[in-house]
Amino acid sequence: MTEFKDHFSQHASAYATFRPLSPVKLFEYLVSLAPAKRVAWDVGTGNGQAALALANYFEKVIATDASAEQINNAPVHAKVIYKVMPAENACSILEEVDLITVAQAIHWFNFDAFYAEVKRVTAPQAVIAAWSYELASVEPSIDAVVKEYYDVTLKDYWPPERHWVDEGYATLPFPFKEISAPPFSMTDERNLSEWTGYLFTWSATQKAIKAVGPEIFKQVEKKLAGVWGDPLQKKRVSWPLALRVGYV
Repeated sequence: MTEFKDHFSQHASAYATFRPLSPVKLFEYLVSLAPAKRVAWDVGTGNGQAALALANYFEKVIATDASAEQINNAPVHAKVIYKVMPAENACSILEEVDLITVAQAIHWFNFDAFYAEVKRVTAPQAVIAAWSYELASVEPSIDAVVKEYYDVTLKDYWPPERHWVDEGYATLPFPFKEISAPPFSMTDERNLSEWTGYLFTWSATQKAIKAVGPEIFKQVEKKLAGVWGDPLQKKRVSWPLALRVGYV
């Protein structure tokens, strides 16, 4: 059995509150590629953000995550069936799946085992899409503080799988008939506490706090407070997406 590397269960509530939502246009695009709108499988669903979006288009959405805490923070929806199970073992998914989505999670998986499951449960001409988001852009002075925190302060605390994200998923194994997708990005309006709340959900932040204490995060909060201005002021945040799409 593949080892489940759990980086998020202990702060699942914060994850649900502060993680950004994937854009509606992304889901519209993916749905347009799917051979039917019967069943979608959202893998590594976390708190169900992508699953809820897919429920607007599909008769049924099966949303799975190896973390029970993450699933417990997912909203109930009549079309969404949540299951606590690893991506590499979809034994309880009996339907032929038309679309598989993996939002900010595939880099944690055992690729060979997961892809074997993908090929086993999909309908003919089914589509798989995996995406991650890059460092967000707010304003140059804010971005500089965050980049230093990401690259320097947290350098030794990022899990090794993070390199797939840093490389924009370009080097990720993806044994499917690839589709050239248009660019997408996520945007949101955040005040200072909402922005630092997002940084708090990073796996490396949690590992660093556990290793050396909360002061390491308080320092970046102080630096951001010094360049943000009015802490209640909402600023536009943009996360470019790295997207891989293909026919199974």
